[in-house]
Amino acid sequence: MAVRRKEADTMEIIKGGVTAAKGFEAAAVAAQIKYQGRTDMALIYSEKPCKVAGTFTTNVVKAAPVRWDRQIVENKQKSQAVIINSGIANACTGVEGMMYCQETAKEAAKVLGIEEAGVLVGSTGVIGMQLPIDRIKAGISELAKVKKAGIESGTEAAKAIMTTDTKKKEVAVQFQIGDKTVTIGGMAKGSGMIHPNMCTMLAFITTDAVISRKALQKAMSNDVEETYNMISVDGDTSTNDTALLLANGMAGNKKIKKGTPEFEVFQEALHYVNETLAKMMAGDGEGATALFEVKVVGAKTKEQAKTLAKSVVCSNLTKAAIAGHDANWGRILCAMGYSGAKFDPEKVDLYFESTAGKLQIIKDGTAVDYSEEKATEILSQEKVTATADLKAGEAEATAWGCDLTHGYIDINADYRSCLLYTSPSPRDGLL
Repeated sequence: MAVRRKEADTMEIIKGGVTAAKGFEAAAVAAQIKYQGRTDMALIYSEKPCKVAGTFTTNVVKAAPVRWDRQIVENKQKSQAVIINSGIANACTGVEGMMYCQETAKEAAKVLGIEEAGVLVGSTGVIGMQLPIDRIKAGISELAKVKKAGIESGTEAAKAIMTTDTKKKEVAVQFQIGDKTVTIGGMAKGSGMIHPNMCTMLAFITTDAVISRKALQKAMSNDVEETYNMISVDGDTSTNDTALLLANGMAGNKKIKKGTPEFEVFQEALHYVNETLAKMMAGDGEGATALFEVKVVGAKTKEQAKTLAKSVVCSNLTKAAIAGHDANWGRILCAMGYSGAKFDPEKVDLYFESTAGKLQIIKDGTAVDYSEEKATEILSQEKVTATADLKAGEAEATAWGCDLTHGYIDINADYRSCLLYTSPSPRDGLL
């Protein structure tokens, strides 16, 4: 599958994830951090040290791995490894939690033969529990033994970082920089506590591009605003949100710098990877049966469009209507109205669209004579899009979420009391 770019070149979507780029290896093991009967630790490893860019949660309460990784990014330290565990978040764990990050890095450095100062860590799971550090260390030793290149190892790593996720999330693309083929691949996890301004998520992106550190961070920081910060499942912003981008330079291309055509090509490919992972998370929201996409077009400004789209995708009433396959368009206009963005409701056109077709629901702020049966059919698909046309300008924005079902309550009502060291259901856990 190929995507046509403005420059008339092609970006090829390829199979794989974090091991798609040259020089990257991965592994997954069952360390019994919390789960039994499944893998729960993952390793991403690069043959050569990587430049690292990152973005992190805006929550004032930041987990120990977030603080650890921020130091590495801010200190411009190169990295060759990321150690990730699922099951326990290492959040709200005080000094001991930070010590466990250090012990994790020290053990990884010892068994992998790399610099301790650059070992990145990621944790996802229950808040407030201390990591079983002996199991973490044993898991790191096993990861080092089984790490390898190839698509399969990357896929297994993507599975190991799941908690309430029901499916792995990975994607990879290739494109040309001069006469060199450059690859970007990534994996993510996220299902609950998902909300804009970094949602509850872990995302790990790898590339073999030769790129300046400033360009790498600029590309990631810019793109987060259009991807991960435009999804919501339940309005909760987590303590552990982390998106890391590692570049090892093994593609051998001319160095990519900010403000160049090559930077635009790189950023477009990165955007595809990030947007794909973001949509995978939104569509796999806890209890969800559908990906809910909201497009606002014809806006005066980008910010106006983003504010309106986010407001609709975050509306619990609208999300419940999507779950019920009910074309309750009044809830969408209501959510737009309380967003804080100014617009003329008497000019708004609204459409619902899915694989079952496209249907106009309102014109100039009032309902048209549409078929409720057709609307229900459209809203019964796995991906549903609501498009609001403000007819006020050329700006537009898209946000992604999911429907709100009884399943969300079932998953979150008693997750902590029934999860310790049990074989998990597809949705147990938190974060």
